[in-house]
Amino acid sequence: MWRRLRQSGPRAVPLTLASCAGILALQLVQHSDRVSDWVERLGGVYATLPWWQALLRTPLSLFVPDPSLPIWGLVVQVVVVFGIAETTLGARRTLGVALLATLAGTCFARWSVWAGPGILLGLAPQALDVRDTGPSAAVVALGVYAACRYRAWCTAAAIGVAMVVEVVWVTNLAGYEHLAGVAVVLALAAAERGVRGSLAR
Repeated sequence: MWRRLRQSGPRAVPLTLASCAGILALQLVQHSDRVSDWVERLGGVYATLPWWQALLRTPLSLFVPDPSLPIWGLVVQVVVVFGIAETTLGARRTLGVALLATLAGTCFARWSVWAGPGILLGLAPQALDVRDTGPSAAVVALGVYAACRYRAWCTAAAIGVAMVVEVVWVTNLAGYEHLAGVAVVLALAAAERGVRGSLAR
């Protein structure tokens, strides 16, 4: 990773740089009175949306920051985790895993709200009004996936435990989506490892 960064510099992480630029641009746009509605129309995902609209908006929703959170925190997360993933896994796999985790979170959010607070991992109807966007689920999932891929089991376990603690400490939609992202990449990593083992035999 470090060798690639030293040799190529910023050219080694075009996806990471483009993602940061997109997040910053969308942050500016969504705080602009004239064009802020376009962010909602193109990248605003809510549990009340029809499935087809949610799916169409999911790719852009990955880069639409939560206006209530500090933008610098999101950018730092993306720089560190996307950068590590891109230099070790490649840009295509990094983007694929990020989108898969975001989609898993979107799907789980709908189930959780439908199930209701009376069921494990269910949420109250108030969660329907929460905008479901941002790179946090993708960041968490990429961290776990990269750790599993390179057998950094302690790192993967630490991230997983932190997500469980988050859900127990603050029960909200974001925490559940983080767990969904972790679960789907764990399944993906296990499936890939099984395929590699079969091919090796």
